Amino acid sequence: MTPTLTALLCLGLSLGPGTRGQAGTLPKPTLWAEPGSVISWGRPVTIWCEGPLEAQEFRLDKEGISGPWDRQIPLGPRNKAKFSIPYMTEHHARRYQCRYLSPAGWSECSDPLELVVVTGTYSKPRLSALPSPVVTSGGNVTLQCGSWQGYGRFVLTKEGGHHLTWTLDSQRHTSGQYQALFPMGLLTPSHRWTFTCYGYYRSKPQVWSEPSDPLELLVSGVSRKPSLLTQQGPVLAPGETLTLQCHSDVTYDRFTLSKEGAQDLPQRPAQQPKAGLSQADFLLGPVSSSHGGRYRCYGGHSLSSEWSAPSDPLDILVSGQLPVTPSLSVQPGPTVSSGENMTLLCQSQIKMDTFLLCKEGATDPRLRLRAEYRAPWYQAEFSMRAVTPALGGTYRCYGSHSSSPYLLSWPSAPLDLVVPGPSGGPSSPPSGPSPHLPPTPGGPEDQPLTPTDPGPQSGLGRHLPVLVGVSVAFLLLFVLLVLLLLWRHSRRRKAAQTEAGFQGPAGDTEPGPQDRGQQKRSRPAAAPAAQEEALYASVKDPQPEDGVELDSQGPSDGDPQGVTHAQVEHSGLRRGGSSPLPPLLGQFLGTEEAEDRQTDTQAAASEGPQDVTYAQLCRWTLRRGAAAPPSSQAEQPPVEPSVYAALAPTHPGAAPKDTH
Repeated sequence: MTPTLTALLCLGLSLGPGTRGQAGTLPKPTLWAEPGSVISWGRPVTIWCEGPLEAQEFRLDKEGISGPWDRQIPLGPRNKAKFSIPYMTEHHARRYQCRYLSPAGWSECSDPLELVVVTGTYSKPRLSALPSPVVTSGGNVTLQCGSWQGYGRFVLTKEGGHHLTWTLDSQRHTSGQYQALFPMGLLTPSHRWTFTCYGYYRSKPQVWSEPSDPLELLVSGVSRKPSLLTQQGPVLAPGETLTLQCHSDVTYDRFTLSKEGAQDLPQRPAQQPKAGLSQADFLLGPVSSSHGGRYRCYGGHSLSSEWSAPSDPLDILVSGQLPVTPSLSVQPGPTVSSGENMTLLCQSQIKMDTFLLCKEGATDPRLRLRAEYRAPWYQAEFSMRAVTPALGGTYRCYGSHSSSPYLLSWPSAPLDLVVPGPSGGPSSPPSGPSPHLPPTPGGPEDQPLTPTDPGPQSGLGRHLPVLVGVSVAFLLLFVLLVLLLLWRHSRRRKAAQTEAGFQGPAGDTEPGPQDRGQQKRSRPAAAPAAQEEALYASVKDPQPEDGVELDSQGPSDGDPQGVTHAQVEHSGLRRGGSSPLPPLLGQFLGTEEAEDRQTDTQAAASEGPQDVTYAQLCRWTLRRGAAAPPSSQAEQPPVEPSVYAALAPTHPGAAPKDTH
C-alpha cells in the first residue's frame, strides 16, 4: 500500500456509510515509540497510541501493508494501547500511524511515526565543527557530517531535553568524500549542545548507519582564562611522556583541553592544591606524531554549561618525523663578545620549507624562518645584533614542511654558544624561562623573530675600542686642564704673598713663616745658614712717560740682616698697562722672583693709581739639610755695583728702556 492510500484510509474514506459520515469529527490520537524512534538492530521497541477515554479499540497501520498491521484493546484507563516489537530488524523500519474507534466512529490518523533501525553493516560518519567546537557565546558554528560511503542523505540529531533532527542531501567534495554542512547559529550557554549524525541511502530511508561519535560544542564565556603549560618543553622526541597542566587562580570545578583541528574535548575534574587555586593534569601518554599541534584549555563550573575564556595557545612539536638531520653553524665563531653581532646558520641538502631554532632549557616559542635555496643548500640565517650573555647556551635547529608545521626533522648537532659577561668570564644560561613570543594567527611559521635581525653585522661591538680610546683621551685632557688651573692658582697665590711682603712695615725685618715657605720653594739656598743681601735702589721718575731710573747699591755694613730698602718716587701708576722688570733686576732677584713681581705689577695696575713712598723687602733663602762649607769666593767682600735702569712707562704698548 502506498503512503497516499494509507493517508486516504486515515481520512476516513472507508466502505461503511456510517463511518464515512462521522469521518474527521473526532480528535486524532498521539503516537510515539519507546525508547525512541531510532533503534539499533535486534533491540526491542514499544509503540504507544493514546486517545480519549471513550476509545474502544486502537489500530496501528504500517506503511506498505494494505490492512491494519495490528489491533489492540485499550489498557488501564482505557485511553491508550501498546504495540510491541521484540526484535527490531530492517523489516520493522517503516512509517507508522494509528487511530481509535469510539461510539461515534473512527478517528483521524495520528501524525506519522518513522521507526528507524541502525544497522551495523553501514559505517558511521564523522561529525566535526568548523572552525572549532569551541564557540563564543552568541556565536555561530557549522557542523559537518561526512563519510567515504556514498550516502544520499545525512541526519543530524541533538541530544538532550529538546530532541531535534535535521536532514540534508549529501554533497560530494573534491576529495571524494560525501558530506553535508549544518549551520548552527546564536549558541548560548543556557544548555548543553551535544550532537550526533547518521547517513543513509535514498532507497532505504529508514535504515541508517551507525551514529557518529557525539560532538559537544563548548560555549565559552568571559570568565578569567586559565594558563596552560608543560614541563617537558615545546619540542619532544617520540616516546616521551607528555603532560599538559591547566591551572587558574579561579576555583573552577572542571577543565577541558582542546586541540586545534581536533573535535574531542577531554575533561578532567579540578584539583585544589591550595586555597584559591585549581588545576587539572592531562596525561597524553607516549608522544607520537598525532600529539603535535596547538592546544588551549578552559575552566568551568559544575552548575553551569558555560566555560571560561580560552588560555593562551601552547604549541607542541614532535621531532624525528622527517628523515632529515640539518647542520647548525655560527659566524664569526662559537665565542662572541657581548655587544657584537652573530649569525646562526641552519642548512640541509634536502628540501625544507622552514627551519626552527631552539635553545636548550627555554620554554618559550622557538625562532622560525622560511628556508631559502642557495645551491646546493636549503638554509636559514638567524641573525642577532648586540648579543648579551643571556643568549649564551646550547642551540639546535630543526626543519619542517609547511603542510605539517608541528612535525619536525631530527635535531642538528648541539652548538654551544659562549657570550662572555661584563667581567670577561663565560656566560651561564639563565635558569628561568626566557620571554614568551606571542604566536601569530598565521601559524607557527609566521612567528616574529626577536631579537634577531637580518641586517649587516655592523654595530656597537666593532666601534667599541674606538669609543673607549676617545673617552680615555678626553679624560686625560680634562685631568691636564685641572692641573694647569691648579698650577696657575698656586702661582697667583704665591704672587699675592710676595706683594704682601713688599708692603710690610720698615721695622719688621723678620719674614713670616709663610713667606719663608714661599722663598724656600722658589729659590735654593747658597749657604749653610741664611744668606742675606741688601739692595738699595733709588728710583727717580721725573716723568712717568719717560721711564724710571734705578740705582742699586750693595748692602752696607750697618745692615747686618741684609734688609733690602727701595724708595720709589713718582706721582702715580697708570691703570691698564704693565712693564716687565729690567734684565739686571732679574739677575739680582732671580728669574722666578722677577716673574712674580711682574705679575704683581700687573695686578696692582688694574686696581687704579696708588702712591708708594716706601717699601721694605726681606728675602731669606733657606736650605734644608746639612750645611755645605762656604766657598772661597764667599770670603771675599762682595762687589758693590751701581746699576741704573730705565723702566718703561706704565701706559700700554710702551717698550722697556735700558739706561746703563
